[in-house]
Amino acid sequence: MSSPDLYDELRPRAFAIAYRMLGSVSEAEDVVQEAFLRMHRARRRDEPIASPRAYLATLVTRLAIDQLRSARVRRESYVGEWLPEPLVTGPTPADHAETADSLSLAFLVLLENLTPRQRAAFLLREVFDYPYPEVARILGTDVDGTRHLVARARAHLGSRRARYHASRRQREELANGFFAAARQGDLRALEALLAQDVALRGDGGGKVPALGRPVHGRERVARTVLRGFAVYARHGVRVRLAEVNGQPGALAYDARDELVAVMELGIAEDRIHTVHSINNPDKLRHLDQVSDLGIRVRAGRRTDERA
Repeated sequence: MSSPDLYDELRPRAFAIAYRMLGSVSEAEDVVQEAFLRMHRARRRDEPIASPRAYLATLVTRLAIDQLRSARVRRESYVGEWLPEPLVTGPTPADHAETADSLSLAFLVLLENLTPRQRAAFLLREVFDYPYPEVARILGTDVDGTRHLVARARAHLGSRRARYHASRRQREELANGFFAAARQGDLRALEALLAQDVALRGDGGGKVPALGRPVHGRERVARTVLRGFAVYARHGVRVRLAEVNGQPGALAYDARDELVAVMELGIAEDRIHTVHSINNPDKLRHLDQVSDLGIRVRAGRRTDERA
């Protein structure tokens, strides 16, 4: 098989592994590109590669582990709460529900509690269904060690791992209701859609206005969302519904049709359990032209404070 054909066939799985490992589109793309480059060099040296798919999965996983160790040092000094870079995704077939769950921002944030090797072992085994011997080979350990890594990962995640199984119609109705109530400023209607223990998280990276810490509870989250949408309304921001990381969500655009923020809703048991809002411009550039509205609003607030 030619290199371009091999790239087209293997890239989706390679990116899927790298993105779930790193929570960053740009870093995942760099890892995938480096893995393909190394495999291409190996083929040119006539090194025996029995399975390009397995070979690439090994390269991607090991490179991602190294990258994640480096990234964690940077995230310790990150301003505000760190959230993954969002992906705009398409409708997910029912038989891929497990893979879709593993794309949710809530799940990716939860994975941050694992060590890089635990994260790799858990994803390869529990999400991508690699057999234990194959996971052990990829990680360079034995089967018993791999089982231990997966077991530790399960124990860390425990019952905190949300399951977002709901019919497409239910998800669309909840998302439509959420954004309609937010635009209309209808507090009671919004509260009725939220779980009692709902959590709202935002990521501005210190560059644009965003939540400094998570907000919990139905009433507090509803009021915070309404305040945010009131700001949007004052600046002519429009919201377009989309599927984000396999979940219902929306993209917010300013009057110049430039991207301001991406939101994702985690839905389970007919209620919204998580709301994520990514406003950091650096985490949106892979999606569209990014607005400077947040930067201008932040600058205006500083001017007001000095006045």
